Amino acid sequence: MELSGSIACPTAAQARLLRPPADLPWLASLRYISCRSFAVRSKVTKAMPSLSVSIQPAFPQPVTRATWKKKHNVTCYQRQGAPQIEAKSMEEVYDSLAEHLLSVFKSIDNLDSKYIVGLAGPPGAGKSTVASEVVRRVNMRWSQKHTKDSSLNSNEDIATMLPMDGFHLYRSQLDAMEDPKEAHARRGAPWTFNPSLFLKCLQTLKEEGSVYAPSFDHGVGDPVENDIFVKPQHKIVIVEGNYLLLEEDFWREIRDMFDEKWFIDIDIDVSMQRVLQRHIGTGKEPDVAAWRISYNDRPNAGLIMESKRTADLVIRSMDYSS
Repeated sequence: MELSGSIACPTAAQARLLRPPADLPWLASLRYISCRSFAVRSKVTKAMPSLSVSIQPAFPQPVTRATWKKKHNVTCYQRQGAPQIEAKSMEEVYDSLAEHLLSVFKSIDNLDSKYIVGLAGPPGAGKSTVASEVVRRVNMRWSQKHTKDSSLNSNEDIATMLPMDGFHLYRSQLDAMEDPKEAHARRGAPWTFNPSLFLKCLQTLKEEGSVYAPSFDHGVGDPVENDIFVKPQHKIVIVEGNYLLLEEDFWREIRDMFDEKWFIDIDIDVSMQRVLQRHIGTGKEPDVAAWRISYNDRPNAGLIMESKRTADLVIRSMDYSS
């Protein structure tokens, strides 16, 4: 099924998503977990039973880069009852998540169904890196392990990724808003996306088993219609984007489409430095890039960090770049 965009100005509820990040009282319900070796020891269903780990007191001192180098660990924040992961490096995280998804796939009775993972996080957190690396490993392991006695062709990929970027509003749609200058300055905020079209895409994927979705041309600055095809053979789909776990309007419905919800945590100062370098790399003057960070990217990142509380799995790492 093909999807087509439509002009959409932000509703009052969407405009509320411009608000600065509020206090985070929900942190009291989280436990801090220091992890050293990740393994999923049982088939993981949608309920995702928890695994044993060493749980340390809540609210420890922040893990610094020096501490990480000394202990060689990845730290995780998770809701009580969520499965627990441990790893020495992001490479192990990629491998372990791939094995986890393969175990989930083996437990799915209906091979016509899709298992959709939502991977969220602030700009510069490395979402596309994690998604692509996990997808690559899933497909590689599938090809290696299922050359015989499989109901699917082992030469076909069973996993793919679907970025949210293609659901940006077009520049022409921003031009049609009440304050076009502000709309362009805030491009990347939740209300500069088309969540209703995004939701329709995910619903089609679930119901029909395949969908054409838009990509985003950063050179042109607009979506490219029907540029991504999620095929019927793709049983595992990792959707990556900033706002997948928001709780307002269409975003809540989008969040509910995911079988698992992952969040990549990162120090906002680190992520903003990465985004700054990204802006400069695309030709923006340093002062213009810095202004965009303070006016748009950092407020967006703060809002995204609030949505961490709805994730099934939150991983914080310092050893990979976005």
